[in-house]
Amino acid sequence: MSAETAKLPASLARIVERFARQSNPKRRYEQLIWYAKRLPEFPESDKVPENKVPGCVSQVYITADINEEKVFFQGDSDSQLVKGLVALLIEGLNGLTPAEILQVSPDFIQDTGLNVSLTPSRANGFYNIFQTLKKKTMFYQNLMSAQAHN
Repeated sequence: MSAETAKLPASLARIVERFARQSNPKRRYEQLIWYAKRLPEFPESDKVPENKVPGCVSQVYITADINEEKVFFQGDSDSQLVKGLVALLIEGLNGLTPAEILQVSPDFIQDTGLNVSLTPSRANGFYNIFQTLKKKTMFYQNLMSAQAHN
């Protein structure tokens, strides 16, 4: 486990380790597809412009909700590999507090080994998805902060 992985939330660290154990890029892709298949069904009604991830070649949608001060995401993509990236992020970040999510750096992708297998447009898509999750999290953190001051 790298120093970077040690700083990750436990749920995300487990996923990173699972990918890091795979030395074969094809196996990593198979693992991404496996994550994609586990992603819960995304409501068609949520496929609206405000939930669309900007800067992705694929169609990617992300929603966030907060329950008991923990953030929960849902997502979908029309590309299985990108859907796997969405699923990896959602599984790794769901149920964390906004502060925990906002501390995560996207650099953990290097520890998975996926960064060497992703095409530049998919790597860019990963960062855009990650930034969208953080942006939605920031919204809830600001909302909670405002409520605390009232």
